[in-house]
Amino acid sequence: MAESENGAASPQMPQMKVLGQFIRDMSFENILARKPVSGQVQPDVQVQVALDGRKGAADNQYEVISKFNITSKNKGSDDVLFVMELEYGALYHIENIADEQLHPFLMIECPRMVFPFVRRIVSDVTRDGGFPPLNLDNIDFVQLYRQQLLQKQQEKAAAEGATQPN
Repeated sequence: MAESENGAASPQMPQMKVLGQFIRDMSFENILARKPVSGQVQPDVQVQVALDGRKGAADNQYEVISKFNITSKNKGSDDVLFVMELEYGALYHIENIADEQLHPFLMIECPRMVFPFVRRIVSDVTRDGGFPPLNLDNIDFVQLYRQQLLQKQQEKAAAEGATQPN
């Protein structure tokens, strides 16, 4: 902590730098090209997002991976039109974040910062795959983080309940 003019310690501002971004894994399958759908096509797109973060090799470095599963089905028949999977990662240098705030910061702020790049990749790949460009809606990473915490708590409670003797 830095000292201010009156001698009191003042907290340092959090700092985050994106050191690099990368596609870890990506696949796009145009199912419509090999199995045409009859009648009117009305796409129904479903997007699932998962996040994973871990400490990097160097001090204050962290890697966060955003995993996207995107499925487009025809509303009337539920025929799958395309499937896209994307794992997009970024390496960050982060300083001045309290330990209890680090995990939410990694799972909320880091993916939020690189989401425009993910949106562009999804748009380009769907367009190049023969479909209208898919522009992903903004993702509420705070809500996503809360959902993942709740799911982990429920899984932990279920596991503890299963191991308890009757």
